[in-house]
Amino acid sequence: MRLSDVINAPWAIQPEILNEIQSVYAAHARNEHINIAAVEARLGKPLANEPQGYTVQDGVAVIPIHGVIGKRMNMFSQISGGTSTQLIERDIKTALSDPKVNSILLHIDSPGGTVDGTQNLASVIRDAKTQKSVMAFADGTIASAAYWIGSAADGVVAASDTTQIGSIGVVATHTDYSKAEESQGIKTTEITAGKYKRIASSNAPLTKEGKEYIQDQVDQLYTIFVDEVAQNRGVDVDTVIEDMADGRVFLSKQAKKRGMIDDIASLETTINNMATGVWPMNKQVQQDKQPEPVAMTIETVKAEYPEIAQALAKEGAEQERARIQACEAAALAGHEAIVNAMKYDGKSSGQDVAMAIVQAEQKLRANHLESVRANAPQVVPLAAVPAIEKDDSVIDKSKPVDQWAQKAWDADENIRAEFGNFESYLAFEKAFAAGKVRVARA
Repeated sequence: MRLSDVINAPWAIQPEILNEIQSVYAAHARNEHINIAAVEARLGKPLANEPQGYTVQDGVAVIPIHGVIGKRMNMFSQISGGTSTQLIERDIKTALSDPKVNSILLHIDSPGGTVDGTQNLASVIRDAKTQKSVMAFADGTIASAAYWIGSAADGVVAASDTTQIGSIGVVATHTDYSKAEESQGIKTTEITAGKYKRIASSNAPLTKEGKEYIQDQVDQLYTIFVDEVAQNRGVDVDTVIEDMADGRVFLSKQAKKRGMIDDIASLETTINNMATGVWPMNKQVQQDKQPEPVAMTIETVKAEYPEIAQALAKEGAEQERARIQACEAAALAGHEAIVNAMKYDGKSSGQDVAMAIVQAEQKLRANHLESVRANAPQVVPLAAVPAIEKDDSVIDKSKPVDQWAQKAWDADENIRAEFGNFESYLAFEKAFAAGKVRVARA
């Protein structure tokens, strides 16, 4: 494995293990010599982790897959007991052609490793089990890339109740060395061609576009991982996402309920079952068998997921407190009984209380109006107003001459005697109104 892959490559591994690996890389990047003797003293055991082949017991080839998994392993193989997917592939193909081998057992104790090489090894295992049965035995930990590989076998057996299984997910990291280089008087200038070339360079802070690029790669790899687990375990993708692939690590009994493993047994029992033909189980029978429904009760949640139970209890208490406060905030004088009844019923909201008060208030006002109407004195009808007769004999000279001259002509004999005809009289009144003539008074 190239050390640069430790930083740049996506991993299917438990995060705490990746942190350890990257700390080794950081020391190497600082040109610090790795003190193997000190590592051995800290671990309390020698680092004799040279790649090994397989052993055969009762016709079963036991192939070890221990430590961090990578396509090629060098320094990490010595420090962490890492395993090369290429060497595992070599051992599987050798066992397939070995006449002493009737079946293959993958003895797995690994937190996972790089994505590169994992899918190809899983494909090799699927092809191998068409020739000889292949079982995966989880002894300690089978996580992330290790589970990806193990799920491709005919079945998965956990060594004990405390075996850790899962961590299905993908992680990628970005480390910015620009400040460290700056402190050493180093400035790196990258000359690139292509929009996405070095978009997430370790020589500069991670940009929004760089983060989105890495996230897109991680999402694609996660989809491939989930699809392969679904194919390997004979379930649909939704089942894997819902029950297996949220990144958590499960103990054996939980993992079995979720369909991630098939049994819990010792290594000796598993090898004996393979040698006598008990394993692998008939896969068609296994797939046709419906899983027993898991009864999820409050007690089950408290026992198996105490952190979730505590979080739910806290959240429920906060929501109930907020609901009661909202009910009290909607209170109106005179309607205390409504508020007291509804704020403790466990379901009414502040809006429900406000609506109940409005309805009660409307009812009170309607009753009051009805009472007022019933007790009000009867209305006395008003007396009719006598009609005023219009006097047509009155001549209103404030109006235009044309509107009153005819009435004046008809009513006054003296006017008729003086002017002789209506036209002369009308002409006179118009001239008078215009100020063109005046009447001399004796």
